[in-house]
Amino acid sequence: MLYHILILISAVAFLFYGVTVFTNSSMKDEFERYGLDQFRKLVGLLQVLGGSGLMVGLAWQPALIAASGGLTLLMMIGFGVRIKMKDGFWESMPSFIFMLLNGYICIITIVNCDY
Repeated sequence: MLYHILILISAVAFLFYGVTVFTNSSMKDEFERYGLDQFRKLVGLLQVLGGSGLMVGLAWQPALIAASGGLTLLMMIGFGVRIKMKDGFWESMPSFIFMLLNGYICIITIVNCDY
């Protein structure tokens, strides 16, 4: 039960933040601050696809493994960017927490996979 709740939390968060990348001007400013504005739309798309993949993964485990693994990697890169930019602890925590959360989802799904 907790496992499914964690998947839903991550899915909703990534769907929300993925859409926000396209619609919120402060997100555009953040990507410009990182010097990564050319990747903003790609990151938003990957977040939306990842969140959607987590939802599909509730019914089809290969999608859950791919989505959670991809989001783990995306958040690992995001955390690395935050560290490189010398962002503070609180600014860096969401990417770190979502990296751990999706890594956990990916590992647990692989270990318990029944496809």
